[in-house]
Amino acid sequence: MKKNKILITGGTGFIGYHFAKSCIKKNWIVESLSTKNPILSRRLKSVRYLKCDISHFQKLKKTLSKNYDYVVNFAGYVDHSNKAKTMKSHYLGAQNLAKIFLHSKIKKFVQIGSSIEYGKKTSPQSEEINNQKVYSFYGRAKLMTTKMFLKFYKENNFPVSIIRLYLVYGPNQEPNRLIPITILNALKKSKFNCSHGNQLRDFIHVDDVVKSIFKVLNYKKSNGEIFNIGSGKGVKVKKVIKRICKIIGSGKPQFGKIRIRKDEISKLYPNISKARKILRWRPKIKLNIGLKKTINYYINDKSF
Repeated sequence: MKKNKILITGGTGFIGYHFAKSCIKKNWIVESLSTKNPILSRRLKSVRYLKCDISHFQKLKKTLSKNYDYVVNFAGYVDHSNKAKTMKSHYLGAQNLAKIFLHSKIKKFVQIGSSIEYGKKTSPQSEEINNQKVYSFYGRAKLMTTKMFLKFYKENNFPVSIIRLYLVYGPNQEPNRLIPITILNALKKSKFNCSHGNQLRDFIHVDDVVKSIFKVLNYKKSNGEIFNIGSGKGVKVKKVIKRICKIIGSGKPQFGKIRIRKDEISKLYPNISKARKILRWRPKIKLNIGLKKTINYYINDKSF
């Protein structure tokens, strides 16, 4: 039987790494495309690593083959303060990928979108194209990309699906994210500054996210559709920080020491009924269990 072959752009990142690991377990042929080599803890022996910036079309065209069954695009510049690089990597890069695969024989292209595409639309947010102002430059780039791919679907029958992610957490995440920052400070028994923490956010474990992507890949009727992927519940940031400190038994969060940005969204959580109904997917890892699993990873990982 022919093995499935998948290209994972941004495969050296946090979610890309976990997804690649699951693809290997399924005995798929995996190629990962990123601008940098993976860090040691994210290097997978069975993955073929390619290096290229997806915003450079000619180089990208030379680097990639067209004989993939699936493409999942996690790629994008992570420092969203650099507007030019954000637009190039998240929009122009996705456009370049579309040019390469538009007339190929791929079964599915999954674009990883963002909850920020909704702007300040009231939560719980349902899947739609937001025509209101998106304050985040990153959010605008992601929304432009979504519109572009849906146009390719309508005009060219391009087999694309868009997944809008909320706050993903889990083992081996970058230490500059909310949950790892809290865990590492709590493990060090440190004081650390936080915002007031009254914002409502949706936290989803990376293993649940990975399973949702496979659901999309395996279902043809998901073409041209947008899916919210989150827990479907808004939780106060303060509550999550306190829970982590309680599980660990240490850590001194200093709430109110960090100012909230002017464009900060106070409530951000999704309606996930579409993913439940169409994909037959639902998150299975409860927040408390997910936090304990993540904490155990950082306790046992000596590099932090």
